[in-house]
This record gives sequence, C-alpha cells and structure tokens, in this order.
Amino acid sequence: MIVAKWLLLALLAFPVAEFAAFVAVAAALGFFQALGLLILGTLAGVMILRHAGGNHIARVRMAMNEGSFTALQADSSGGLILVAGILLVIPGFITDALGLLVLLVPLWRMLTGTAGRGVPPPRADGIVDLEPEQWRRVDDPALPGRRPDAPER
Repeated sequence: MIVAKWLLLALLAFPVAEFAAFVAVAAALGFFQALGLLILGTLAGVMILRHAGGNHIARVRMAMNEGSFTALQADSSGGLILVAGILLVIPGFITDALGLLVLLVPLWRMLTGTAGRGVPPPRADGIVDLEPEQWRRVDDPALPGRRPDAPER
C-alpha cells in the first residue's frame, strides 16, 4: 500500500516538475523560445517514431509471427529508439532530456560497435558460435542412459 502511495505521489508531482522546468527555461530564454524548444522536441520525437518506430514495430510483428524471440533480443537498440521517440513526443523538458539520454545509448553503441559484444546472435540455422571461454559442457539429465564418454552426434 505504501508503494502505491509513493507511485501516486510521483505521478502527480511529475506534471508540477515539468511545469517548473518550463518556467525555469522560459525565465532564462524567454517564453516563445521555450515554447519553440518544446515544439522542436515534439517534432523530433514524431520524426524518430515515423522513421525508426515503424521499422521496429514491423520487426516485432514479424518476430512474434515466427515465434522467434531472438530477433527481439537482437534488436534491443530499436526498442530503445522507440522509447526515446515516445519520451520526446511527450511535451516537457524533463521528458525531452530523458528521451535524449535514452537516444544516446543506441547511438553510442552504434558508434563504438559494442552492441553485440557479449554473445553473438544465432545464425539462421540456429547455431550460435561461441569463443572457448564462453561455454562449458553440461550433462543433460533428460538422457539418463547416455554414457558420459559417448561421442556426440
């Protein structure tokens, strides 16, 4: 019950914080400049959602139809771009700042090439190539009659 109260308080305090941020930016830059920044942020979010969001939603639909969740896991940066676009569409400087921070993560991964540095994505035939230090042999308890020294087929 206490968590619900804090969540409700945070939900009600968020518009107040957005309004305070708008007043602070309007005091520093001017009302029309602050309003223009909000409109630019919303337009940027719409453009991101039109470009990247549609492609990501199409990939999610295709992966769901095929029953393949590896495609969803391989496209995690597309989901982050979708979240960033939604945050940018919501008017407010706090959500715009959060959207830009979320947008920087896939951009940083794309520039540095660390998107899939851990485990490589599976190939089309379902085989995953791992480095020798990334795997270990585990006996399958579903095969009790199998000898441990039996060759693999």
